[in-house]
Amino acid sequence: MYEVLQNINSPADVKKLNIEQLKTLSGDIREALFNRLTKIGGHCGPNFGIVEASIALHYVFNSPQDKFVFDVSHQSYPHKMLTGRKNGYIDDACFKDDSGYTNPEESEHDLFNVGHTSTSVSLACGLAKARDLKGQKHNVIALIGDGSLGGGEALEGLNFAGSELKSNLIVIVNDNQQSIAEVHGGLYQNLAELRQSKGKAEHNFFKSLGLDYVYEDNGNDIEAMIKALQKLKDIDHPVVLHINTQKGKGFELAEKNREAWHWCMPFDKKTGAWNVSFPAESYTGLTAQYIMNKAARDKDFVVITPAMPMTAGLSPDLRQQLGAQYIDTGITEEHAVAMASGIAKAGGKPLLVTNATFIQRTYDQISQDVCINNNPVTIVLNYASFDGLTDVTHLGIFAIAAFSNIPNLVMLAPTSKEEYLNMLDWSVEQKEHPVMILMPGNMVTSRAADKDFGALNTYKAEQAGEKVAILALGDFYQRGEELARHISKELGFKPTLINPRYASGLDEKLLSQLAQNHQLVITLEDGILDGGFGQKVAAFYASSSMKVKNYGLNKEFYDRYNPQELLEQLGMTTEQIVADVKKMLS
Repeated sequence: MYEVLQNINSPADVKKLNIEQLKTLSGDIREALFNRLTKIGGHCGPNFGIVEASIALHYVFNSPQDKFVFDVSHQSYPHKMLTGRKNGYIDDACFKDDSGYTNPEESEHDLFNVGHTSTSVSLACGLAKARDLKGQKHNVIALIGDGSLGGGEALEGLNFAGSELKSNLIVIVNDNQQSIAEVHGGLYQNLAELRQSKGKAEHNFFKSLGLDYVYEDNGNDIEAMIKALQKLKDIDHPVVLHINTQKGKGFELAEKNREAWHWCMPFDKKTGAWNVSFPAESYTGLTAQYIMNKAARDKDFVVITPAMPMTAGLSPDLRQQLGAQYIDTGITEEHAVAMASGIAKAGGKPLLVTNATFIQRTYDQISQDVCINNNPVTIVLNYASFDGLTDVTHLGIFAIAAFSNIPNLVMLAPTSKEEYLNMLDWSVEQKEHPVMILMPGNMVTSRAADKDFGALNTYKAEQAGEKVAILALGDFYQRGEELARHISKELGFKPTLINPRYASGLDEKLLSQLAQNHQLVITLEDGILDGGFGQKVAAFYASSSMKVKNYGLNKEFYDRYNPQELLEQLGMTTEQIVADVKKMLS
């Protein structure tokens, strides 16, 4: 096994191989991908589809002197194997040594920590400009695909490169006819025309921007890719190399079902069955049920997603059933938010769903297009919890601090199935506020909940007590319940337990009442403390004698952390908090 790959320790070793050895290397890389993905999961289709192009890149160019920028970088696994990191794929003990994205801390062959889409062309333009200012001579290559080309920043980068950059820049458009789900937008119609005409279509988006253009129909052929890249090496102006590839190449299941195998959990190689069990009920599934029921009852309701339908559980068949009441804008979060505002302004009922990490780029649209205009858009964020996605590029822990302080925006943090569904329905139907709802990341729990949330910032006291009040927000509410039980058992009194529900405002009446028979207020939140929920509570009590202790995460870019270990490091386990309470009350 790994006949050739085992001897590859740097790109220099790739250059020594003949064509037959390079083909053997491509098979080795795919076997290494299987070894890692079947055991720990990760991005599947993007990496299987880019193997030959990655080999050709390192055969022709001279990394790190020549600079490679991978868009999203979820297709960088083969590149990593060719740049001294093969053990992260062939040696199970080394899996943790290698992140799922390019990472400068791992290798000089990685220039950026990248996990969000449509950034490669702009980053590459910057590298090229700096090179020119310094009078240096090397190639700058941006690799973009998987739907990223339709993102606004990618178009801005191409627009600049075509008109303003007068030196070497090679943009490889990896056209596998797929985003995460299916591709959307007129740009992809032009890509189809170019593929069908072998690059000779009359209408050429890239040429219209002033870019040179080359088409390669055999993007999964090493010889063809080497020849194409050799012709472009050291070119003196920006050029687009448009390559036609098969997403999931070499893995039949991933070739046939490109959406399902874009990313995967650990799986059985023979059957494709994931080696992970899932609970019978999930908040993602509940979201899909709500959307389907609501759409059937209300023709004014529409769900919008920027290329993330499965974050709301919307499988292809459900999307087809929704018809015109489903909009996938492609990987264009900014457009999706502004469009939702337009729909709301015109009397529609838009529900926008995506992951918390991806909504960050829409701060301006949420603030300007939605909140200044106070349009009733509902935004649901999945993976806003600290124990959801833990890669540094995909953290959801900044959502509360980033968005809860925008005027007019109501941020809701549900704690149970009933509360989540009731918040969804209230938000979609009301016409007074833009609303952001943090989809719970915990196991589904059931508890009676209010149906009307129009009395903004009204917290709910779930348990009346004394001395200590626990304000446990959203996903940390269950931790608050556990803490309350331990305080009762170990300290001999029953604390008050409060479900704040609103992450964006204070219930000043309730907070004032707590001062009558409480000495300590504890806040628990599933996000960073700086600018978050707890600091608002602490500021309210600043001029009083009430003690306040905030528990949350530090303002830090955590990477691939163990959630339970992180809680212990931060002093946030139940046992640690109980010990703190004992000290603060003594």
